Amino acid sequence: MLVAELFFGRGMKGRAPVSDAEWADFVAQTVTPNFPNGFTAFDGDGQWRSPDTGQIVSARTKILIVAAQRAADLAQRLSAVMDAYKRQFRQQSVGIITRDSCAAF
Repeated sequence: MLVAELFFGRGMKGRAPVSDAEWADFVAQTVTPNFPNGFTAFDGDGQWRSPDTGQIVSARTKILIVAAQRAADLAQRLSAVMDAYKRQFRQQSVGIITRDSCAAF
């Protein structure tokens, strides 16, 4: 299986952070259709350096872990989730770490 960890910053310039209700809607509309077999999401505190300003930014973060069978469309489904979040919540990036894993459910 492939395990992907995705990091979604909740801070938004010019408005309140992504709310729990907005996150739940995003999960229902975007994550679940792409990964109907399951995933885990939890809260974290993130930090990154803005490539535009060099400023270090701290923000509440949602971390999504997906363990999925390798399939021809897996990279496309991961990209669809990341791209939708960036577009919907005006984010510059979504972090991702992938690794091969032996897993069973």
